[in-house]
Amino acid sequence: MNKRETGSRYEDAAVAYVEALGYHILERNYRDRYGEIDIIARDGSYVVFLEVKYRRDEGLGYPEEAVDKRKQQRIRHTASFYLYRSGLGEETPCRFDVVSIMGNKIKVIKNAF
Repeated sequence: MNKRETGSRYEDAAVAYVEALGYHILERNYRDRYGEIDIIARDGSYVVFLEVKYRRDEGLGYPEEAVDKRKQQRIRHTASFYLYRSGLGEETPCRFDVVSIMGNKIKVIKNAF
């Protein structure tokens, strides 16, 4: 399985997991000139931008550690553009979550950054 197939498999697992938590998926793999956001969803009144990270084991660290300051900035920029293009104002409540997948364990870190 190549990286794209692996990523797609774990993004599918992340979508199923957050849907079971009550999130409503709005977009997957949203791209613009600033970057990409794996999943955009609604959780109550919040628009949630989710980054999915997978690690087979702790050998390379925890998945959420891969969402460094540079990646966070890119996601924020892309999220701002998404809100603008969707006609949602700056007053729209939003948050940034990370879906961390280690082996077969999935967890959502709300307000990760």
